[in-house]
Amino acid sequence: MTDDAALMECAKCLGLASRRAARALSRSFERHLRPHGLRLGQFSALTALILRGPSTVGALADFLGVERTTLTRNLHLIEAKRWITIQPGSDARSRIVTITATGRRKVEAALPAWREAQQAATTAIGAAGVASLHRLAAKPLA
Repeated sequence: MTDDAALMECAKCLGLASRRAARALSRSFERHLRPHGLRLGQFSALTALILRGPSTVGALADFLGVERTTLTRNLHLIEAKRWITIQPGSDARSRIVTITATGRRKVEAALPAWREAQQAATTAIGAAGVASLHRLAAKPLA
């Protein structure tokens, strides 16, 4: 049996630390975006559609790093607000997501709040932390 002293290294678990850090960052962005009626995932999806143009649900899920089923559920919420449209794609299973003018205006109105959250996060984790986070996001560990 392993004694508790041997498990003390687990208190420094990078997996746990990354989850806690992700939640803290997300909460900060959520607080900044809340007055604009947006969640962080919604803002990210809308900005991805602006930058990438109309996308299939699968391609958008891959880009955002989320499960397709989770994204589909969230897209239906923003479709109901008329921030996006979802149309049939080239085959029976694919769907094309497009941002609407209303969705674009929503992003534009929230952009200053997002910038505040981005600056607060950058200040909190520093330039090296930002670089490490982007590196990990671009090339996940094996």
